[in-house]
Amino acid sequence: MLSSVMSYFGRRDNKQAARDAIVGLRQQLQLIEKKEEYLQKKIDEELKKAKANAVSNKAVATQALRRKKANETEMDRLAGQRLQLEMQINTLESANLNAETMQALKKASDVLSSIHGYMTMDKVDSTLSKIAEQRDIANEIAGAISEPVGVGADEDELKAELEQLEQEHLDERLAGAEHVPVYVPAGARRVEERPRPAIEDDEDAQLKELQAALAM
Repeated sequence: MLSSVMSYFGRRDNKQAARDAIVGLRQQLQLIEKKEEYLQKKIDEELKKAKANAVSNKAVATQALRRKKANETEMDRLAGQRLQLEMQINTLESANLNAETMQALKKASDVLSSIHGYMTMDKVDSTLSKIAEQRDIANEIAGAISEPVGVGADEDELKAELEQLEQEHLDERLAGAEHVPVYVPAGARRVEERPRPAIEDDEDAQLKELQAALAM
């Protein structure tokens, strides 16, 4: 327990130390940049003075060029320092990021170890087998519950009963066909009724004979 606490504070101190170091380096970098700006102004001034006295006063122009050269040398030295500070900042930031990444990975590894600590392949296989067994039992129970009670008729018996119903239906249709009235077209009826005018002709002849007898 104590070692873990010390380790925690140790990691915390290292992280804070890295941040403090980065802050210090950035502050120093700002000072160098301000110094470079100042020197660049001096270089521009000395160059301007040298140009102004190049013909009229060569001694003044020469001194101005020497000061300009000295400032440029200082600028080169500051540029080297600035480069070293920037590289150190990048190195510290990278190291700090690596440390935080490793800490996150370590924490995730500890969590996975805690999760898998009580799990083994034998336990997993045993659990899956139990689940499959219980699933089969549940399916059997569901099938038994859903099957209608008392239904166990023989397929041949059902087939014979169905054929009997079909035969009865066919017999009923045939019996109904025997009592269907015969359809006689209207034209046929008129043809059958045509001999009736012959009877009417006999009646007319008898009427005429009676009229002739009365006239006599």
